[in-house]
Amino acid sequence: MKAANWLNHLEYDWESPVWRAFLERLARGNTLIRYDARGNGLSDWDVPDVSFNAWVSDLKALVDDAGLDRFALLGVSQGCAVSIAFAERYPERVSHLILYGGFALGARKRSPESRAKRDAMATLMRFGWGADEPVFRQMFTSQFMPDATKEQADVWNELQRRTTSPECAVRYFETVGDLDVRDLLPRVQARTLVMHVRGDLIAPLESGREVAAGIRDARFVAMEGRSHLVQESEPAFEREEIRLFLSSDALNLLCFERARRCGRI
Repeated sequence: MKAANWLNHLEYDWESPVWRAFLERLARGNTLIRYDARGNGLSDWDVPDVSFNAWVSDLKALVDDAGLDRFALLGVSQGCAVSIAFAERYPERVSHLILYGGFALGARKRSPESRAKRDAMATLMRFGWGADEPVFRQMFTSQFMPDATKEQADVWNELQRRTTSPECAVRYFETVGDLDVRDLLPRVQARTLVMHVRGDLIAPLESGREVAAGIRDARFVAMEGRSHLVQESEPAFEREEIRLFLSSDALNLLCFERARRCGRI
């Protein structure tokens, strides 16, 4: 199960050069379940409650409806905080927790300078979101993907238009900026893999380190790159960390069973 995050669209993501390769790789050899967050993508944009608790409740409703008793949970960006909260509340349901490009503390709470920048961005979003304005598009895209090609930059611009309204985008942006799940980290029981790109401008590398340090026995993997979502053209895309992490339990169980049959245990 992939927890929803900002700038997702269940249909358009499969066409998008930004998301397509990432999703195809996740789905290879696995059943991948996705959904659009409230106020985002194909979900209703006109919603009264855009809040962190609502996002966690939505994830719970989705896994219940899908009949998932125990599953691997993937969080990307702010979806990591949602996944952390879910894993802490329902430890019996999460077999593996995979956190990519995430953070425990939202940008508005990291420093006065970060808060000021975030507030300024929110103001610009109210007027520039989804509009074909090169200045706004470049400012926004350069945060998520500093080395974007023209095609990738155009996709980010199209994602703005397709995924949500300007007002809902700002509400989402402000909620994400105020996230704080640091107190939940020590209570997470699931086996956890934390992955982070070294040059991420949205969530600095130290944000990923903080998450990994707070979760007992979490494995931290730092990857080369600068895009918030690693792209197919980057060396980090070829890393097999998620596949190896998910398969490790199955391999350990197989080794245990073979040892038992041979009388070694």
